[in-house]
Amino acid sequence: MFNEALKKFSSSIILIYIIIFSACSKTDILSSSIKAKNYYPVQSGKVWIYRLDSTNIPPFGTSLVTSSYHLKDSVGSSFTDNTGRNSWVVYRFITDTLEQNPWQSLSSYYITPTENDVEVVDDNNLRFIKLVTPVSDGKTWQGNSYIDTRSATTPYQYLDGWNYTYRNVDSPYATLAGIIDSSVTVFQQDETSPDGPFDPQFYQQRDYSIEVYANGVGLIYKNFLHWVWQPTPEPARYADGSYGIILNLIKTK
Repeated sequence: MFNEALKKFSSSIILIYIIIFSACSKTDILSSSIKAKNYYPVQSGKVWIYRLDSTNIPPFGTSLVTSSYHLKDSVGSSFTDNTGRNSWVVYRFITDTLEQNPWQSLSSYYITPTENDVEVVDDNNLRFIKLVTPVSDGKTWQGNSYIDTRSATTPYQYLDGWNYTYRNVDSPYATLAGIIDSSVTVFQQDETSPDGPFDPQFYQQRDYSIEVYANGVGLIYKNFLHWVWQPTPEPARYADGSYGIILNLIKTK
């Protein structure tokens, strides 16, 4: 009687382990199957239209001024980059928020999606690792590692050491295009140096950056801000190169 009960107990324990292991395996397989390129699909003819809120320094640099526009990113033809990978050129156009004026050519950039990541080379020839595989909460990577952030002459020291992190995987996100069901937030930076409230008597630098991507859609939201306040030499002012942009998806084609 005791042996039979022990056998039944042992069998139950084994069955529980099998169920748990099977569930974990399925979860691991699902997690590893979420490719970065799913969140930034590109093909010739694809179009994203955004509202752009652009923050810049006016003359004398004592304040930051925000102006609003519409941006259109249009995917052109594919090409092979210098490492043999398939890439796409994206042409960027700008107009007013009512779209009453013709679209004007603004810049271009390149997107390179692979099985492991998605890289973007912007109009300043800076290469960013925007997304990596697998897309899972808490995963981190050095998204600015291809950029010279440490030489004495680089203007991009503020991009040094940014630790990109996935947050809110497969969560809905509200945009001007409506609520998009499956998105992921890429937290990139949130730093004020020295920390504390802004005081125009003292030097301070502010860096903030997040991007949100939607499964099957691409970039749906971006908020980037970099400024440096210089109290000396007088007059106190925002340093050259201080700027910010917010992109919010209006529609895709």
